[in-house]
Amino acid sequence: MGRKGFDDLVGIMARLRGEGGCPWDRRQTKDSLKPFLIEETYEILETLDRGDDKGLKEELGDLLFHIIFMARIAQEEDSFDIYDVVQGVAEKMVRRHPHVFGRSQVSGPQEVEANWARLKAEEKPGRSLMDGLPRHLPALMRAYRLTQRASKVGFDWEDRDQVWEKLEEELREFKEALREEKEEKVRDEFGDLLFTLVNLARFIGVEPEDSLRRTTDRFVGRFKYIEKRLKEEGKGPHEVSLVEMDALWEESKGEKEG
Repeated sequence: MGRKGFDDLVGIMARLRGEGGCPWDRRQTKDSLKPFLIEETYEILETLDRGDDKGLKEELGDLLFHIIFMARIAQEEDSFDIYDVVQGVAEKMVRRHPHVFGRSQVSGPQEVEANWARLKAEEKPGRSLMDGLPRHLPALMRAYRLTQRASKVGFDWEDRDQVWEKLEEELREFKEALREEKEEKVRDEFGDLLFTLVNLARFIGVEPEDSLRRTTDRFVGRFKYIEKRLKEEGKGPHEVSLVEMDALWEESKGEKEG
């Protein structure tokens, strides 16, 4: 399609939604498209994890299609169209980068982030710094982004050692809650512990959602290795001892490293 492919895609969407178009596409609403937007975003993340550029191109296209889909529905409601979306974000990017498109200067990335937060606050007066991050975000990701925002205005620990001290304090409080066996307090203290770990991740430059996803993927891969090895012996996980499974777990690490 070349560079005019964007307009072609907009036209395809109009036809799918129009008279004589696709019954499934015509039936969709903004609400019904929500799960697809989430799914497509996570599929993009998976291609990034795999380093799959071909897959990334396809998944970015799928997400773009759903963005155009959503904008088409808004157009049918006389709200806005996809070109309003593109124009709006283009104008915002220019406005939020005065050091590129204007005369201001910055010393580095940290000042860019601080200026971004200031300009955003000026554009939307009366809004809290904590507003704008959807509750639908994964909890680790939302916690990470919210603490980033607070940090940009100086609400933060001074160094990593202070975060370690806070982590040790939260761990002590969590252990105490466990001893008291109060369900609500255990849940709250566990949340405090996780939240402090998120802050520690931020201080050491680790994105916690990505880190946990990678660990979970490793767990899945190693457990599948256990299942495979046991199947070769005509057994299942429920038929062997924990000691045997632990041995295969360690074996799976060596297999992966090799």
